[in-house]
Amino acid sequence: MTDVLRRGRASLAFSFFAQGATFALLVTRIPAIQDRYGVSDALLPLFLAAVPILAGVGSVTTEQLVKRVRPSRLLRWSQPVVLLALLGVGAGGVMGELGLALAAFGLAVGALDASMNMLGVSLQRTYGRSIMLSFHAAYSLGGIVGASLAWVGAHWHLALWVSYLPVVAVLLPATLVGSRWYVDGDPAPVAEEQGGGTVVFKLLLPLCLVMTFAYIGDSTVSNWSAKYLKDVLGSSEQLATVPYNVYMVTTLLGRAIGDFGVRRFGAAAVVRLGALVAAGGFAVVSVAPDAWIGMLGFTLLGLGLCVLVPQTFAAAGRLFPGASDAAIARLNIFNYVGFLIGSPLVGALGDAWSYRGAMLVPMVLVLVTMVYARSFAAQPDRYGGGHERPRTADVGRGSNGL
Repeated sequence: MTDVLRRGRASLAFSFFAQGATFALLVTRIPAIQDRYGVSDALLPLFLAAVPILAGVGSVTTEQLVKRVRPSRLLRWSQPVVLLALLGVGAGGVMGELGLALAAFGLAVGALDASMNMLGVSLQRTYGRSIMLSFHAAYSLGGIVGASLAWVGAHWHLALWVSYLPVVAVLLPATLVGSRWYVDGDPAPVAEEQGGGTVVFKLLLPLCLVMTFAYIGDSTVSNWSAKYLKDVLGSSEQLATVPYNVYMVTTLLGRAIGDFGVRRFGAAAVVRLGALVAAGGFAVVSVAPDAWIGMLGFTLLGLGLCVLVPQTFAAAGRLFPGASDAAIARLNIFNYVGFLIGSPLVGALGDAWSYRGAMLVPMVLVLVTMVYARSFAAQPDRYGGGHERPRTADVGRGSNGL
């Protein structure tokens, strides 16, 4: 059974890695996509907004599908659709083909994100200790690799399909092979007073707000860090590309060690510390006198924000042990809500007020996370340090046994 768990964990981590690389390849080449299809600046936001909206639809659909189909099956077949949709974005020639490819990407990525985190939460429950941050660390590593490959493609002026085809050719068969070892955990026993295995949205709402605030912060960094450094702090164009890379690296580092913090101090304490560090990062960015101090702020943002999303998914699994799949599918929607709100919010405030002032808004929202930190300890969450429970023998069935 130990080998089953190890293979399940490794294969799921690779799925997170593949998705991180895929998403980075899409979002970092948006200017090239715009040029290829002749998408105007006025029309571009509509295309970009359609992806998270459709992803939310995919996540809602996943909640219903997992009542009949195991999450491992959904993950096995949604990931290839995402990869092929990425290739479709690079290979199309007219705007209608771009729309179809992005629609397929959005719907499939909603199912992919939801099912990946469902498997991660159930596997963590089986392990009896915190491992969710390690999966999201793999996603961050994939994002760094994908962004690096996108830079190579842009530097050598490669056609989009030339940049995307080798990646898809490697990741598509690799994820299909790895999907043989996914492990579906069984729902935990749930007492009647815990809701009888149903999701009570009033109890889930604090986690939904934390998820939204975390992605508002994340989208602020991804969409505005370069512009902020160049236009507000007076950096060179080359230096302005550095903050997001620094943010991604510190996100990887924070997630790589975050599980140890959860095991030692508990999820609630780690979330409080992460929120405090992230708020400090936004504060430093807002008052930075030059680009180097600004980059220090973005470094703090990576270290702070990186723990919030993985621990929010894990908390939903603890809060609704008998209905964790449904809770995660609903919670995942607020990933896209935060993404949709964050960038336009900062842009509007920056134009109407100032970009320094705009950075204070996500700072306040991240600080509000501390108010909801107790929701992260709704169930026992201190793995290790005398709190680790024995490994269970019932690890569910591998997806190849369905």
